[in-house]
Amino acid sequence: MNATTDDTAPVPPFGWLAGAARERASAGLTRVLRPRPHDEDVLDLASNDYLGLARHPRVTEAAAKAARRWGAGATGSRLVTGDTLLHRALEDELADFYGTESALVFSSGYAANLAMVTALSGRGAHLVCDRLNHASLIDAARLAKAAGAHVSLFDHADPGSAARELKTARDRSALERRLVVSDTVFSVDGDLTDLPGLSDACRSAGAALLLDDAHGLGVVGHGGAGALTAAGLRGAEDAVVSVTLSKSLGAQGGAVLGPSCVIRHLVETARTFIFDTGLAPASAGAALEALRLIRADAGLAGRLRDRARALSTGLAAHGLQVSSPDGAVVSVTADSPDACTRWARRCAEKGVRVGCFRPPSVPDGRPRLRLTARADLSPTDIAHAVATVAHCRPDPPLISGRTPL
Repeated sequence: MNATTDDTAPVPPFGWLAGAARERASAGLTRVLRPRPHDEDVLDLASNDYLGLARHPRVTEAAAKAARRWGAGATGSRLVTGDTLLHRALEDELADFYGTESALVFSSGYAANLAMVTALSGRGAHLVCDRLNHASLIDAARLAKAAGAHVSLFDHADPGSAARELKTARDRSALERRLVVSDTVFSVDGDLTDLPGLSDACRSAGAALLLDDAHGLGVVGHGGAGALTAAGLRGAEDAVVSVTLSKSLGAQGGAVLGPSCVIRHLVETARTFIFDTGLAPASAGAALEALRLIRADAGLAGRLRDRARALSTGLAAHGLQVSSPDGAVVSVTADSPDACTRWARRCAEKGVRVGCFRPPSVPDGRPRLRLTARADLSPTDIAHAVATVAHCRPDPPLISGRTPL
């Protein structure tokens, strides 16, 4: 018999969850899973399938062929049984595409970011992080801090602010390593950071540059060769870059690319590599074939960027607060989390799926619709999307009983 000091029934251990759910609901932050059918009739501007390769016949056939040859799963960590010749082929081609010495494939981009940051930092390191970094980089910095690293933030996409933080790091005589950590293309507004400026700041301070190019691979630079190539930093020896295989490549997984000494260090020390099952062969095969398609069509990335600019220009013409995309992402600011949810739902009812980004997905707290362009969108698709988003916008909130002028 369970008892408490006042002889009342014990509080259920998860009783607090109901209150937490009510708080999220009142703030407009409820999240619901909505499984989609395989053949739905909708214009999808919410996925990250930037180049439209997730259903490309060559990509899906490569996934099926890999599954038939290697099995449904990798069967173990890559240090045990999960490393195949297919994984090695994908790594070799990714490294060649980016101009790096080596690459290492992970089961997700999230795992790749955790590995890149934590294995290269730890006690005696100072991480200087863009304050609007992706959640995976934020979590990686938190883990590094727990292991003894010092973490500080610099103003978003501001190399001068990063340089000032690096000077502070240099003045901390006990610190051995300094690393600047940033996204290249940021996932919420689709803006590109100042990579040449960050690189200059790092080189002046003797710091390494750790970059997440998840939204740059296949999107930015000539032929989609990534943000480092676009910035003139292809193959830089003082930079390490992570990518995801789940966006432009239409598959799943992640990778870290850089000098061979870095990749060897990750193989021997990165916990999300050592203790995780290897990437499924089907995903590795799909990603490899998608990468080959990108390399064979140098105009694919340019077409995608054209579609993103057309979406942004069209939405801005309706008086909406819209981001100016450097990649595939276009964001539209909403008045509140609840208004953002209603706006996205109305668009879906009209046959256009858009993303609904609310805290904590938006580091600055501003809710947004997030539209992702695709290289295969037609002018008719774009016109329909723009008209639908503009028409479905909820009425602005009342202020003191009156609508704002």
